Amino acid sequence: MDDCTVPLGNRLHGEVVPPCSKSYAQRALAAALLASGRTTLRGIELCRDTRSAIEAIRTLGARVEIKDDNTLIIDGGLNPTTATLNVGESGLAARLFTPIAALGGEAMRIEGEGTLRHRPMAMMVEPLRTLGVEVRDGGGRLPIEVCGPIKGGRVVVDGSISSQFITGLLIALPCAKSDTTIEVRDAVSTPYIDMTLETLERFGVEIMHNEGDYSEFYIEGNQELKPVDYTIESDWSAAAFIMVAAAIAGEVTVRNISTLSRQADTLVCRALERAGASIIIEEGAITVSHRPLEAFTFDATNSPDLFPALVALAAAADGVSTIRGIERLRGKESDRGEVLREEYRKLGIEIELDYEENIMRVVGGKPHAAEVDSHDDHRIAMSLAITALRIEDEVSIRNRECVAKSYPSFFDDLEMLKTKE
Repeated sequence: MDDCTVPLGNRLHGEVVPPCSKSYAQRALAAALLASGRTTLRGIELCRDTRSAIEAIRTLGARVEIKDDNTLIIDGGLNPTTATLNVGESGLAARLFTPIAALGGEAMRIEGEGTLRHRPMAMMVEPLRTLGVEVRDGGGRLPIEVCGPIKGGRVVVDGSISSQFITGLLIALPCAKSDTTIEVRDAVSTPYIDMTLETLERFGVEIMHNEGDYSEFYIEGNQELKPVDYTIESDWSAAAFIMVAAAIAGEVTVRNISTLSRQADTLVCRALERAGASIIIEEGAITVSHRPLEAFTFDATNSPDLFPALVALAAAADGVSTIRGIERLRGKESDRGEVLREEYRKLGIEIELDYEENIMRVVGGKPHAAEVDSHDDHRIAMSLAITALRIEDEVSIRNRECVAKSYPSFFDDLEMLKTKE
């Protein structure tokens, strides 16, 4: 494939600074809530999920001052103001703040909105009960009511669906009165656990586990989180879409990111290299340029949020690409495997889902214009928008404003990068 597959007006050139990592931001907000004193968080992007986390810690007792668009001042202290905690549409916030809400001795009802009400939460119920929490189960979905206080002991957690609840336990349990051992079975998305441990270390919390082994964690109780002044790094999940767009349609430098980050989606660089894109890595910046793209094989089991970006990359590559890990796509904002297949078919790109082998096959080709639907999933909307760069005629994306969940300026950034030839 060559440059002529991309209309002149859709070629990209320039520089972008992605929003901050909402995964790091939400972890830092939760830790700041539990810290004794004043925490300053810098580099914050007020996307929808981060706003949900801010409202959650306010509900749970923190005082939050938004100094400007990028800085928060947080006075910590767990002291719930109501008996209901609404986490918006954020799956991480639901699984993160439920154990934290269970630290208190009063009942707290955890509620969500939109697609979150259909996402699985059953993995939290039995472990919380084992830790002494009264749980009123919502049938494996929100709402869930918890009443603590959470106690220590030994608990077994199923890590095969998501690492987010493990993150919630790791942040909450240092504040429990007794020590805890968490046994994790079939841990996935382990880079996200590393992000949690790194964040807790910043706040002065020590959690013991064997390096590279995510099967058991020992957490000493009665630890005190210390306030920090912390700048949140940029989001690799957001950067991945811009980098793939550059590989498809031009040359873009993405700034304020580092390949040394613990974020799982740094792996997009490996996929881009396998597809044949040009990548130049500098300190704090990565430049990606289009080259003829070839089919690639990639395992996204531990970085499932990359799937929508990788599908856009595979659709632009010559041949059939194979991406492993589709079992991780069913518990997201949409059933992402099925939605990607459905919407890309409208554009003329064939996707095969092989659940027995746990792989997706994407047949690269030239897409055509169509009306497509984001299914109110921010990453689906961004994926479709990137593939639309390769189409002369207009592609209408229904509910494209859902990108505000993680990357509010995505379409503005994409438009800014388009060359005016």
